[in-house]
Amino acid sequence: MLANQGYAAYANNKIMTASPAELTLMLYEGAIKFCNIAITAIEENNIVKAHKNIMKVEHIIQEFQGTLNHNYPVAKDFDEVYSYLLMRLQEANMKKDKEIMEEVLKHLRTMRDTWKEVMRLSKVQ
Repeated sequence: MLANQGYAAYANNKIMTASPAELTLMLYEGAIKFCNIAITAIEENNIVKAHKNIMKVEHIIQEFQGTLNHNYPVAKDFDEVYSYLLMRLQEANMKKDKEIMEEVLKHLRTMRDTWKEVMRLSKVQ
C-alpha cells in the first residue's frame, strides 16, 4: 500500500512539474498504452476491458482536439486527423475490431514520434 502511495505521489509530481510539451508527450504515450490494452482485450474477447480502454483513447484525442489553437492554419489539419481517429475509434468500439485499433495505434505512434522530434529540435535551437 505504501509503495502505491509513493508511486502515486511520484506520478502526480511528474505531471505537475511537466512542461506543456512534456504533457502532450505523456498524453500520446497514454493513448498508445490504452490502444495496446484494448487490442489485447479484443484478442481475449474481453468486451468490457476493450470498451473502457478505447474510451480512454477517445478522451485523450478529444482533449487534443479541444485544445487546438485555431489561430494557426495547421490546427485545421490536426482537427481533421483527430476527427478521423475518433471516427475510427468509435467504429472499432462498436465492432471490437482489432485491425482498426492497430491502424489507430500506427497513427498515434507516428504522431508521438513526430512530437518527440519537434521537442528535440526545439531544444537544439
